[in-house]
Amino acid sequence: MTFKKTLTLVAALVAATLAHADINVGVTVSATGPAASLGIPEKNTIALMPTSIGGQKVNYIVLDDASDTTAAVTNTRKLINEHKVDVLLGSTTTPNSLAMIDVAAESQTPMVSMAASARIVEPQDAKKRWVFKTPQNDIMMSLAIVAHMASSGVKTVGFIGFSDAYGEGWYQEFSKIAALKNIQIVANERFNRTDTSVTGQVLKIVSAKPDAVLIAGSGTPAVLPQRALKERGYNGKFYQTHGVANNDFLRVGGKDVEGTFLPSGPVLVAAQLPASHPLKKSAQAYVEKYEAANGKGSVSTFGAHAWDAGKLMEVAAAAALKKAKPGTVAFRVALRDELEAVKELAGAHGVFNMSATDHLGLDQRARVMVKIEGGAWKYQP
Repeated sequence: MTFKKTLTLVAALVAATLAHADINVGVTVSATGPAASLGIPEKNTIALMPTSIGGQKVNYIVLDDASDTTAAVTNTRKLINEHKVDVLLGSTTTPNSLAMIDVAAESQTPMVSMAASARIVEPQDAKKRWVFKTPQNDIMMSLAIVAHMASSGVKTVGFIGFSDAYGEGWYQEFSKIAALKNIQIVANERFNRTDTSVTGQVLKIVSAKPDAVLIAGSGTPAVLPQRALKERGYNGKFYQTHGVANNDFLRVGGKDVEGTFLPSGPVLVAAQLPASHPLKKSAQAYVEKYEAANGKGSVSTFGAHAWDAGKLMEVAAAAALKKAKPGTVAFRVALRDELEAVKELAGAHGVFNMSATDHLGLDQRARVMVKIEGGAWKYQP
């Protein structure tokens, strides 16, 4: 064989290898630690995602960041540098997701977060142009809560939230909307995700005698302030955020969370939605798939955030394959561009319409109000 023919053969083999390069998806979730009740259903959902897109095999490399920001960054670097991933899904919490942004941006790797704070994607800049997210923004859910409070005659509110970016983000957005409805915040307290007592904070809230209390926490740690308030005899209205919309919260909270109001993605009450609801079909499709794999009643809104991240990735990757091959900078750039171009994609939580200025892409179709009754979620029309 001549040298020229050898080169031609090698080039052909390389081209064939590139043509059949796998799509590598890097995932970091909080499967252990304080946010485990959120991260476990997300991890379970990854197993339901497509194993091929556009004829290309898809590999999912799933790591646990243990609800720790440092671990989330370490995982992100490992996924990018060692596993050469084309896209990142994660992480579970706002602090972890914020910590990952620099790494994703510097490597030009698109990232789809499963955490709630608007700060993950706003304001859009050179770094955040690589970042997208699936959970509803705090402002959207604050609007739902304040509207419900106003219609229920609430005039004063006590606020207690996580002492991190999640709690601060919620306070900022909620306080803006509450002021517009002339609802006064008479107490503003914080607690850590790992705290075992909030006695001091609760005493201050009880002494302020608010008509209602909003607890801005996520997962099972959000039970602590509500239980403490009940023990101190507080009998006003309770509101939680969409950060508690999973069955572990119901299990741990028990009778102490009965009667609580919260905003949620439609998926939480998919079976109760009217047939005319635009998310009923797509939300129920996820519920059925998840429960078939994990048992009846096992579904949670957090797994659905991961599902929507996967749907976005699937649509964008299919389009990006027409422009470049996986494993290349060109493919990652194309995937980022296609994520930004997603239109009218019905997920489990909402209908996504992305743009250069909106890397969430949800509207008011993505939220409903829910009440905890009899240890279950009840849709509030």
